[in-house]
Amino acid sequence: MKGTYLGEFEEIVLLAVAMLAGDAYGAAIVTEIEQQMSRSVNLGAVHAALHRLEEKGLLSSRLGGATQERGGRSKRLFTVTMAGTRALDNIREIRNRMWNSIPKLT
Repeated sequence: MKGTYLGEFEEIVLLAVAMLAGDAYGAAIVTEIEQQMSRSVNLGAVHAALHRLEEKGLLSSRLGGATQERGGRSKRLFTVTMAGTRALDNIREIRNRMWNSIPKLT
């Protein structure tokens, strides 16, 4: 398993997978990120991030059933692993601690 350092985009992709709770595949992740962040996202960039996150052990994937709308091809569905959940919890804790450490201007 590679290191668990996450760049901003990897963190966003990991959060989107967690939000989609079992129905996370490339196009759905792109849509979720675009809705949440009001910014365009490249499907290829999402797929690259998914691959890196899976290599790091933060995601797992499986093939879903083939669908007619996809020409008989299966979707690769992603889920957050326990390590991924710990990584997200750790990131949130660090960010909250840092935000809370900003001196209040009066």
